[in-house]
Amino acid sequence: MTRSFFSLALLGSTLLAGCTVGPNYHAPTMPVPPAFAERQLAPAPGAQVDPARWWAAFGDPRLDSLVERALKGSPDIAMAASRVRQARLQEISARAVGKPTVDATGNVSHIEFSKNAGLSSIAQAFSGGSGGGSGGTGSSSGFALPGSGITTFSVGFDSSWELDLFGGGRRGVEAAGARVEAAEWTRRDAAVTLAAEVAQAYFALRLDQEQIAVIQDELVSQQRSLDIAGHIARVGLVPSIDVTRQRGSITGTQARLEPIRADVRVRIHALGILLGVEPETLDAELARPGVPLGALPVVPAGLPSDLLRRRPDVRAAERQLAASTADIGVAVSDLYPKFNLTGVAQLLSTSLANLFTGNSLQLTGTGAVQFPLLDWGRRKATIGIRKEDREQAYLRYRTTVLGALRDVEDPLARLDAERARNAALQRAVADAQTTARSVEAQYRTGFVTQTSLLDAQVNVLSAREQLAASNAQLRQDTAALFKAIGGGWEEPARATTG
Repeated sequence: MTRSFFSLALLGSTLLAGCTVGPNYHAPTMPVPPAFAERQLAPAPGAQVDPARWWAAFGDPRLDSLVERALKGSPDIAMAASRVRQARLQEISARAVGKPTVDATGNVSHIEFSKNAGLSSIAQAFSGGSGGGSGGTGSSSGFALPGSGITTFSVGFDSSWELDLFGGGRRGVEAAGARVEAAEWTRRDAAVTLAAEVAQAYFALRLDQEQIAVIQDELVSQQRSLDIAGHIARVGLVPSIDVTRQRGSITGTQARLEPIRADVRVRIHALGILLGVEPETLDAELARPGVPLGALPVVPAGLPSDLLRRRPDVRAAERQLAASTADIGVAVSDLYPKFNLTGVAQLLSTSLANLFTGNSLQLTGTGAVQFPLLDWGRRKATIGIRKEDREQAYLRYRTTVLGALRDVEDPLARLDAERARNAALQRAVADAQTTARSVEAQYRTGFVTQTSLLDAQVNVLSAREQLAASNAQLRQDTAALFKAIGGGWEEPARATTG
């Protein structure tokens, strides 16, 4: 019987090399344009920007620290890493399908026979005697007279094996492996998104701080004009109302500071949450502006085809499509028969003294087959559901690719327009400052009214604030472009053999 069982096992292992039902996966071919429609600047000669750490190209050590700490401490990154570990455990579980399982068993059972069962003749027959005497109890053979009991001891192993003849288990492993890769790409996408969010929040903070500096600088200029108005009023060259007007202009400018200061604190709190710390943790660190920001880095946008390899969300969507394709094979395998081999080897005795002897060995082998006959269309409906899952996964992949192309085109367009606007604003600031100095000199000598001076001061403040906002917009659009090309993750180092 043992030889027959292992013959069946050998036959099953040979059949495992048979067909694998369901469609084989082929990565989709997604047509993309040969180049981006929007213009992009070429990197300067010798300028190298590492997409994995693009934020370092801004030359701000504080920004570098914030992004690196966020990538280590953010709950979003920790959650994504947990999903990767979970997917790997699910792959381990999937790989166990279709492989033999072995369980160790141990059992002690006791039967107390009924006193009214009338089994004395049966007990004597099994005990080998026809009358009284010492052998009448039948205790040596494990049988007892009515009213007595019997205890049985057993230890052994149970083994079962469902043969994966049609590849349902293999398709399950294929799907689980693809989902592990999808989870890993999703984790990298979380890093890309987080780095961009930290950078953009930091640039918004720097804008608020720069606007505060602009307003405070203009307050110094306006205070100087107030002193001039007071001096001229005392000698009778201008009416005293000019002093009141200038003081009112200063008060209005000061009032603009408080909402911006409150916004600074809000942005600092937002950065704290992105780093995974309490909102007020970064107050002392970020209360004062950092080092002056240098020139904008040039983003190596590359070609549209690069996005299919670089963007983590595109890679994750492609892996989900692969998993959905394999799921169809798992469902199709349920249309075919299931073959199962079961073997039991145990030592069985009524006495512990001779339990571990050859005579106690008992072997059982079973081969079973289960044919699907009638399920009212359930299995075929499941296959249809899996096919629709694959169709939806393909559409999500296609949408992700199209969205990636747009994510690059949009900031390229904004950067091009904002650079032109920024250059115009720089000229506007210079002109406004020159005009304000000229009007102030004329006001000293009484050639212009105070209204002209106030208008000139407002124009300078407005132009400088617009330039500060434009500078921040350029930095934020650059960060968005780095995110759009999939910057912010590193390829794990692979072990090399030498």
